[in-house]
Amino acid sequence: MTWSDSLFSQDVIVEKFLLFFILVTSICIHEWAHAFCADKLGDPLPRREGRVTLNPLVHIDLLGTIIIPLAMIFLSPGFAILGWGKPVCVSLPNHETRSRDDILITLAGPFSNLCLAFFGVLGIGLLAQILYLNDSLLHLVAIIVNLNCLLFLFNLIPIPPLDGSHILKRAIGMSDITFIKFSRFGFFLLLIVINIEYFTIFFNQTLTLLTSPFFDFFALLIR
Repeated sequence: MTWSDSLFSQDVIVEKFLLFFILVTSICIHEWAHAFCADKLGDPLPRREGRVTLNPLVHIDLLGTIIIPLAMIFLSPGFAILGWGKPVCVSLPNHETRSRDDILITLAGPFSNLCLAFFGVLGIGLLAQILYLNDSLLHLVAIIVNLNCLLFLFNLIPIPPLDGSHILKRAIGMSDITFIKFSRFGFFLLLIVINIEYFTIFFNQTLTLLTSPFFDFFALLIR
């Protein structure tokens, strides 16, 4: 079997579509969490724009949620990490709690990915008590945990347009004008950072530490 045959075999194609489905679901819930948190904090803009819903169609960005992830998943044998949804716009109307609200709304997205990892492990772990635990279920757990922990960690990098940049802005008191200027170079800076060897080593080690408790919990459930 050649490399191209193995890349497009039936099992591999099914696995890649599964990865794509979980990625899109995780991205959409991530964006919904931003909107939901903003709505609960009294920001009317997300609801006005129809973002406080689990309907994936309102959260999907054609390029970032569909085209680029599909290209990376099906044209590369590696693990696709690049993908994004349609950003949730907020107005932060309460001036007294604007910084706090911005941080909470920002963190809601990444933490929704940790919740997905937890409930994915819990659900499949309970399902394994009823069904025979086969390699497919184990692989599904691995995809859900690895992907959502990766999205959590990656989004906390303090570089625009990632969520972590808003945390950095509030932490150091960066002005809106400075943040806008910073954002102009964010994507290029991000490309540089993720290609630095020391950063990738640190990131992968941190990701391993983050995923370990989920896999330990799953092992406890199926014991």
